[in-house]
This record gives sequence, structure tokens and C-alpha cells, in this order.
Amino acid sequence: MGGQEIEQLIRLLGRLPGFGPRSARRVALYLLREPHTRLAPLARAMERAGEAIRTCSSCGNLDTSDPCHICSDPLRDKGLVCVVETVGDLWALERAGVHRGVYQVLGGTLSPLAGVGPEDLNVSALLTRLHEGSVREVILALGATVEGASTMHWLMDRLETYEGLTISRVAQGVPMGGALDVLDDGTLAAALGARRPA
Repeated sequence: MGGQEIEQLIRLLGRLPGFGPRSARRVALYLLREPHTRLAPLARAMERAGEAIRTCSSCGNLDTSDPCHICSDPLRDKGLVCVVETVGDLWALERAGVHRGVYQVLGGTLSPLAGVGPEDLNVSALLTRLHEGSVREVILALGATVEGASTMHWLMDRLETYEGLTISRVAQGVPMGGALDVLDDGTLAAALGARRPA
């Protein structure tokens, strides 16, 4: 339609979540109509982000610094750790403004069919925090899916050995089969506010 560069742009856009071939073509056309004011700034921003983004060694968040801004914030309650599946879930909770503690991003959930076992989850930083003795509560904010439930039970078995640790999980507001990063702020606030012991 317009050369291999345009076809590659459309193909790459089509790989983004929520994009198919038609929406990728529409976005490519939008960007290409004004390449100097739309495409070039986007390309530069993406290149800068690709060079600057780091994974936080403490929690697994994506940020431009390590530790991330959340982990290094002195106003955050380091004794309250919210465990989430993905960075998208962390960002959703931050957007809702309902959690003033720190996070632990697992990087997924247990899924034997997909070949994801306990060794594939980012749990070591959480266990390090627990060994240091500064954590008093762990909130399990995992999606209400079969994989999320099995991951939650596996984590509860690991965490129950820590004396004096409160383990809670998000309660109402999270629908079965729902993912945290697609819920509205009110639902997230209700779910985190109504957490209960696991």
C-alpha cells in the first residue's frame, strides 16, 4: 500500500493489545498524515523510554530509577505490601489512589498449562522484605481467575510461616474472571478498602 516501511509500522502497531489490522492501519494513517508533529515525537519518546526504563529490583515496577519512585518514597508505608500480578495492576491501584504502602509485582500467575511455575514468579524480593521483619501486612490483590486463586493459595502457604504477619486479600468489587487493570477507580477502591483476612 505504501512501501515496506509503512507495512512494518502497521504490522508492529497490530501487535499492540487491543489493536487489530484495521485499527493499526487507522493509527498508522493518522501518524503519517503529519509525520513531523505526530510520528517523529512519538518515535523519539518511545526511543527515550526504551533507553531509560528500568525494572525496580525491590518491587518489579517499571520506572526510570531503581529503586522506583514508589519504593524510594519516604512517605510510603513499607510495612504494608500489596502483591499484584502485573505492572498494569500496580498502575491501576496507583491511579485509584487507594494504597499508600509499597508493592510486589509477581510478573504473572501460576499456570501449569502455560508452563508457569513458582520459580517463574518474582517472589524473592517479597521474601527478603519479610525476613527483614519490617512487613506487618501483605495484601494479595490478584485477579479473580483460576490462576489468580491458585497463586493466592500458594502464596498464603508460603506466608503463613511468618509469625505476626497479617495476610489479607481484596474482597468485594473484583468480578470473577476480572483483571485489576481494567476496573474503574471506584471498584478498585471498594475492593481494597473491604479487604479481609485470607
